[in-house]
Amino acid sequence: MTTPRTGCAIDAEGRITFELPAAPGHRLLLRLRPKKGQPEDTLHVLDLDPAGEGRARAVLGTDPELAEGRWDVYLLDGTERTRLRPGPRDLRALVDGHLRERQGPLAVRVPYVTKDGYLALRTWVRPAHAEAGRVDVTGGTLRFEARLHGAALSDGAEVRLRLRRGEGAVRTLEPLAAEDGRSFSFTVDDPTLDPGIWDLFVRPAAGAPMIRLARLLDDVADRKHVFVYPGATAGSVEVRPYYTVDNDLSLEVTRAG
Repeated sequence: MTTPRTGCAIDAEGRITFELPAAPGHRLLLRLRPKKGQPEDTLHVLDLDPAGEGRARAVLGTDPELAEGRWDVYLLDGTERTRLRPGPRDLRALVDGHLRERQGPLAVRVPYVTKDGYLALRTWVRPAHAEAGRVDVTGGTLRFEARLHGAALSDGAEVRLRLRRGEGAVRTLEPLAAEDGRSFSFTVDDPTLDPGIWDLFVRPAAGAPMIRLARLLDDVADRKHVFVYPGATAGSVEVRPYYTVDNDLSLEVTRAG
């Protein structure tokens, strides 16, 4: 059987409608991709309903909340499953998602095409979120803009850079907050940063949990190789911002030259 192509459309609330050629007796299966060496243990099944003109439709509502990760999409016939290839994807509702106010906890879904050409969903679930915005590289200075969703800045707010390896050295910066208490900016121009990967967090208030800076609120499921920035040279180090495979914002620090 030829693998059917499945179109999908998502609305601003995260509701996804799948449409494919009619397949009587079949259902749609979403499978959370397990980590390497781990068993498959999270599945979600959707009914397929007739949609007219030889088509079938399934709707993934905002409830239940899908766990964070990558979900593969299959056509399910009893116990037999066939992984689905993508048809048209309507992601227009996601393009300006960073402009809308969100409350915590934040649940994000982005349909995308895998490297081997199959349909999948990238999902994130965060208690609160700091959406990374503009990144400016000028000389030896990096300037970052971001906006909080599900939290607001108050006394004791700080941006924290944490070295990923070793004992996890930390640098603390003071964010420059906008009048609304949600948008903020900060600069990085520290020539004493050790070489390695530094992850970026914001603590919105003294004693509050750290919030990872990331770019999640648009239609780009994997931005690591899409948003590529030059480095800034500060003293004897070069600092280059980049997005991880999870769309989190980090810094790669290397010896200049």
